[in-house]
Amino acid sequence: MLNPINTLQNQRVISIDAFRGITFLIMIIVNELASVNGISIWLKHMPADADAMSFPDIVFPAFLFIVGMSIPFGINYRIAKGASRFSLNSHIATRAAALIIMGLFMVNAEAGYHQASMPISIPMWSLLSYLGFMLIWGVYQFKQAILNHILFVSGIVILIVLALLYRGGTDGTQMMSPQWWGILGLIGWAYLISCVIYQICRGHQGLLTLSIALCTMLYLLLHSKAFSNLAADNDLLKLLAALDAHAAHSSIVLAGIVCSLIFFAEDASLKQAMRFIRAFGLMFVLVLVASALRPEFKISKIYATPSWCFYSAGICIAVFSFLYWLMDLRKIQSWMLLVKPAAINPIICYLLPFIIEAILGLLHWHSPLRSLQGNLGVFAAMLYASMIIFLVHGLNQINFRIKF
Repeated sequence: MLNPINTLQNQRVISIDAFRGITFLIMIIVNELASVNGISIWLKHMPADADAMSFPDIVFPAFLFIVGMSIPFGINYRIAKGASRFSLNSHIATRAAALIIMGLFMVNAEAGYHQASMPISIPMWSLLSYLGFMLIWGVYQFKQAILNHILFVSGIVILIVLALLYRGGTDGTQMMSPQWWGILGLIGWAYLISCVIYQICRGHQGLLTLSIALCTMLYLLLHSKAFSNLAADNDLLKLLAALDAHAAHSSIVLAGIVCSLIFFAEDASLKQAMRFIRAFGLMFVLVLVASALRPEFKISKIYATPSWCFYSAGICIAVFSFLYWLMDLRKIQSWMLLVKPAAINPIICYLLPFIIEAILGLLHWHSPLRSLQGNLGVFAAMLYASMIIFLVHGLNQINFRIKF
């Protein structure tokens, strides 16, 4: 039997849930704002070479940071239930695989497909993939175990058939491919890498901080001229170069882990004021390093540059520190009801707008929100996000969710 890696408080941390719910609510809003014209550029994703980051560019790293904050609690929870090292890491690998698979299917439905070569429309293909996700990872359970197994296998069969039906490329000869891994897929890879590092470091904050530095050094190495020259004629090194984004994203997840340990690792001698001082110290170091690297590696979400990673992680520490003070220390929690559905059921909250989009595509309808501009478009995006949260709340009431 494994020993706990860190001694953490047992109760659920409401500020982490609030941070998760806020992030998913904002994610819906900024995704809708992408099609709204006549609004500030700070409400749109910045171009890859802009050397800047906007409000939407912080949403994805906030996902990663929250994943990191949850890792120590999740791993210790399973260890407390008596998990062996094999069962623990099997669970981690299964969760990562689920996110990577969902991300892969969603990416191939967004671009790269050759509709004329496929026997079904891409909206139908997308909807069937979501059905497969629900059958495999949905939490509904029937009394008859055989029925649960049939549904699970049916979901796997649906995804396999969809993968075989898929055609991509300019002539329809290509199969599904990781054009990029999608948001969920990138989170899955970063989660897997960070869980391994967390176990290797045995939850030691110093070693985890060093791991953030090593991930950044790997990114810098893969982007050096010397490595580029070597990789020009070497397929193996070209494959290795694709790890740059995973290293960068993992650094954000690891920063979330360290932040979680700063605030919640049990140490009777450590006062709350000192926890805040350490958190702001980490934030200051991250911002300082980001500023130092920025002249060479400009801020870019698309390229996952270290400056973007560290500025984003620093912002996340500041936001979470405020939420922790407000909700866990001051106990001002009633407003949490506004984002609680998303906090409880984040994957459904993420998928639901894509499911709606696929249904509209199947019916050959276009969302009326896409024709709005300016402040009216911003208001419509906020209203739409509120509707999604309300729908997720209803689904939560009937236990309709995805859980790995």
